[in-house]
Amino acid sequence: MGFQQGLSGLDAASSQLDAIGNNIANANTVGFKESTAQFADVFAASLNGAGANQAGIGTKISTIAQQFSQGNISASNNSLDMAINGQGFFRMSQNGSISYSRNGQFQLDKNGDLVNAQGIQLTGYQADANGKILATSPAPINIPTASLSPRATTSGVVGVNLDSGSTAPTAAFLPTDPTSFNNSTPMTIYDSLGNSHVAMVYFALDSAVPAAVTTATPTATSSWSAYMTVDGNTVPAANTPISTLAFNSSGTLVYPPAAAPLKTGQFNVSVPLTNGATTPQSILLDFSSTSQYGAAFSVNQLTQDGFTSGQLSGFSTGADGVIQGRYSNGQSKNLGQIVLANFSDPQGLAPQGNSLWSETTTSGAALVGAPSTGSLGVIQSGATEASNVDLTAELVNMITAQRIYQANAQAIKTEDQIQQTLVNLR
Repeated sequence: MGFQQGLSGLDAASSQLDAIGNNIANANTVGFKESTAQFADVFAASLNGAGANQAGIGTKISTIAQQFSQGNISASNNSLDMAINGQGFFRMSQNGSISYSRNGQFQLDKNGDLVNAQGIQLTGYQADANGKILATSPAPINIPTASLSPRATTSGVVGVNLDSGSTAPTAAFLPTDPTSFNNSTPMTIYDSLGNSHVAMVYFALDSAVPAAVTTATPTATSSWSAYMTVDGNTVPAANTPISTLAFNSSGTLVYPPAAAPLKTGQFNVSVPLTNGATTPQSILLDFSSTSQYGAAFSVNQLTQDGFTSGQLSGFSTGADGVIQGRYSNGQSKNLGQIVLANFSDPQGLAPQGNSLWSETTTSGAALVGAPSTGSLGVIQSGATEASNVDLTAELVNMITAQRIYQANAQAIKTEDQIQQTLVNLR
């Protein structure tokens, strides 16, 4: 029987050397996971169940187990490279065939799809035209390179402090006469074509609070008239104010009053345009953060929601897998979100080569979700995950496997010598 044990030992040691050699060969393969040969002893079956004195008939490889421990993460020069820090796999698709990978070396193909070196597409959730992530069934991620359409200004926030020690102007308001107003501030607005317009907001202290204001808000103790020009033209015409801003004795804005759906300090302005854009353009102005204190005039907040068109200038991926595009007009928008997949038994995955695995009944069904949710890891952009092979340990293991192979070969040689002795008996 010695031949049987020796041969099984040779076969097992040879398989172990194969696994070690494969690990060493892939020490520089991004996302590679090392494998370990696991042995099991072999006994002959006994007819009556008794086998206490059996010597055994050798060994076998019970499995080549993959070790899905974390590899080192290092920065790369490719902004499209991604590394998973934690559990999970990238979900890949090739003509509808799904596979999984830890290799995050990606690039954009001619169609704008995120693909690996073999052209297999990375999957995730796509975003709608407004940048909202649509968490439906994962599909190949496509990065749209079309221009970002302009957005007309529909609202603006003006937050200033008006000096309570100011003196009311004596002249009627004229935008060209600086003595007819106390303060002014510019803001840029955009029309439906993406053209920018300079809007100037002027503030003139009233000599007395209008009766209509005190009737609506009896707590008003002082008021200012707010005027506006767009590209030098008064809005509305005839140099009339767009609204009255009234304050109580504490310097808090109380007029215009709240009128659902508007809150205190909000009102609409209609801007006529003559350049082919949508006209008139209605803009909701919010002065609710404006105050009147005993301090110099200051602009504390000045924002609006419009912008011109822009070209995609780059994009980045967050830890949650959201891909955000950056545009030449200074805007940003969500373009999609990468999904990750995890398994109840990752060691049950079937290796497919090219750093890919496929789902099996042993691994269980894929548990798909966004990065950093549940047990899934996070995404590190501009980085790759190195192989988890410990080269020093593998070289030591190779020496051990070599000694085991030599010892089994020696066992066969010894058995052969014994057989030869028996044959030569007279």
